[in-house]
Amino acid sequence: MQIIILISANAEWRVVKELFPNLELHPTPFGESTNLTLDTWHLTLFHGGWGKISAAATAQYVIDQFHPDLLINLGTCGGFAGRIETGTVILVERTLVYDILEQMGDGAAAIEHYATDIDLSWLEVDGKWLMDHGVTRELLVSADRDIVVEDIPMLIQKYNAVAADWESGAIAWVAKKNGTRLLILRGVSDLVGAEGGEAYGNIEIFHTRTKTVMKNLFDQLPMWLKKFSTPYRN
Repeated sequence: MQIIILISANAEWRVVKELFPNLELHPTPFGESTNLTLDTWHLTLFHGGWGKISAAATAQYVIDQFHPDLLINLGTCGGFAGRIETGTVILVERTLVYDILEQMGDGAAAIEHYATDIDLSWLEVDGKWLMDHGVTRELLVSADRDIVVEDIPMLIQKYNAVAADWESGAIAWVAKKNGTRLLILRGVSDLVGAEGGEAYGNIEIFHTRTKTVMKNLFDQLPMWLKKFSTPYRN
């Protein structure tokens, strides 16, 4: 079974190398890659880079090169204060790229074009199982920018969003175009609200919490992989 783990942000990849200091790293056109055995699972890890461009390019690269049975994206996201708590893990079921500005035609249609529903029918988890493991199943919105305070009311009202990141929308769109099974798990590292962002102007908060989020995601990963080992029903 070919399982690829895609890590986006530089800070997230640094934590991976700290968690597993004996990794043998290899260069790719986009970033480093390595192999990791986690419990009984043999995984290939890729540093995909931050932002939609790197995320889309790396997703297509690993799909073309490895034809994975499962592509997994692990990382952080920023939560909307009052909508979600730090440390919560989001199982992403839909992505939406919201920083598209269409002024000549239908702006809503442009947003919908890159929106992606992720097929999770193969993943046999119920609401209680998710709650017991601190996981919520949500939409995640993406943009090539940190969360702007003024955007939050719109994102809540229009999309019922609870959190945002930079890469998930691009990865999900590419995976669906290729018919590649995808699992996106993002942990909330910091909150943004009316008073601004916890980590804005204090990047050490983000770095510290990224360590906690990434360790938690890798600690949980074997239990997610066990859910994948059950037969897939198309």
